[in-house]
Amino acid sequence: MTRETRRTGTPESSEFPTRFYDLVKEVTIALVLVALLTAGLAALFSSPDDGPVTIALVLVALLTAGLAALFSSPDDGPVTLGSWSRADSADFTATAASELGGTSGTAQYGPPYNHTPGAGQKIGPVSLQRLAGVHIPIDTAQDFVIQPLSRAPEPPPVTKALAVWNAASPDRRQAWTSAYSDALGKAPNGNPARVAPGPYGPVPVLMARLLELARSGALDGELLTEGSQFYQTDYTRPLLFLGDGNYFADLAQSRHLSGDQWGMMNETGNYPGQPWLWLYTFWYQIEPFKSSDNADALIWGLMALLSLGLILVPFIPGIRSIPRWTRVYRLIWRDYYRAQRPPR
Repeated sequence: MTRETRRTGTPESSEFPTRFYDLVKEVTIALVLVALLTAGLAALFSSPDDGPVTIALVLVALLTAGLAALFSSPDDGPVTLGSWSRADSADFTATAASELGGTSGTAQYGPPYNHTPGAGQKIGPVSLQRLAGVHIPIDTAQDFVIQPLSRAPEPPPVTKALAVWNAASPDRRQAWTSAYSDALGKAPNGNPARVAPGPYGPVPVLMARLLELARSGALDGELLTEGSQFYQTDYTRPLLFLGDGNYFADLAQSRHLSGDQWGMMNETGNYPGQPWLWLYTFWYQIEPFKSSDNADALIWGLMALLSLGLILVPFIPGIRSIPRWTRVYRLIWRDYYRAQRPPR
């Protein structure tokens, strides 16, 4: 015992036994194992990528850039209104008709886009959407169809069709779009060029011209230039238009990116995706959330409660004592407790 120990009663650190421990070696081994496991699982469960993928896994020079070749796929380019209209003109025209008639998903969504009566998800009697209000106002007929056509240079037949549409009453417009949508559904393969003659008013002319704008790529630009900002980076309107059709959803389904395929965790181009979202997406796959019209609001509330519970774990009697009851700490610090046992 040293003089310092006799004076203070506290042993010096040099009096404790020591042993060699290579921290760098352990970190390196752990990094290699985790990286190999991650790369293997990504190769098994990842989704196709619409863009080139590069996986940079630093494995202390043990893994090389050749792993990127395992996860790359051809680049098909971004999904736009132009690519949609060229790939599936029938679906584009049917969706445009629903936007014009106010029957699409966006048109009837409610806040934050419009004041559709009765729309909006609720938690009990509280409508979260209505509490937030309409702060991204969108009139699908005007914003997606009429205004883009009005701003583009139009031939006389289209200008006349726009004038007839603007002069008609809301009931008359609804009758035109409803009759055209029904006839489009009965046309062979939904081909707008093979719709039977009927009382559609100016709708066929407007739809044909909008399809031309979309195929040329002009419609994407028209929807982006709406608003007063000089730099246009708000893709809300094109994305809502795309989301109202079937083409975008079918594309996601074919690439295993839909909700029931855990699409949020299979994000293309980012391996292994966002595994931390599994708890959120899990609830959409089970009842009562799966079939509920208020699934988004209910799951948001549930996750808020679970997150609050996780934060309050140290303060909840019983739960905070689980580590002490299970004595898991003795497993973690087993070397220490083994050394404390009295010799036999």
